[in-house]
Amino acid sequence: MEKEYFEIKDSPIHGKGCFAVKSIAKGTRIVEYTGVKITKRESEKRCMENNEYIFTLDDKHDLDGDVGWNPAKYINHSCTPNCSAEDIDGHIWIVAERRIKLGEELTFNYGYELEDLYDHPCMCGSPNCIGYMVAEEYFDEVKKRLAKTAVSR
Repeated sequence: MEKEYFEIKDSPIHGKGCFAVKSIAKGTRIVEYTGVKITKRESEKRCMENNEYIFTLDDKHDLDGDVGWNPAKYINHSCTPNCSAEDIDGHIWIVAERRIKLGEELTFNYGYELEDLYDHPCMCGSPNCIGYMVAEEYFDEVKKRLAKTAVSR
């Protein structure tokens, strides 16, 4: 399916990225994020080994997307994403949040928690970039923390 919507090439955001090979309509299921279903315990172990492709599934399991058959692992984070990751019938789909133009890099918000904020700097380059890869619900909190840091300098 990825050949229908995107190609993988060097990204100005980070490493490799996925770029639209044609215009993509809002609401399109672009690609499924696939991998190996693992326990939370195994997930923690793999995260400690710097595996960046773990995706939360539920309270008991995660998905390790660091497999050769998962091109979605190359979709980078953005603070102003053009896609979202949606659980549809137990499958994680990358879905277009708006019309995506030919050549545009596909992005979604990785939705990281605040606890590891400083471990995940953001390089998305968006005018609305807050500097760290966190879920949008934490943007205001991050802005407060950054303002406090700037004042104390």
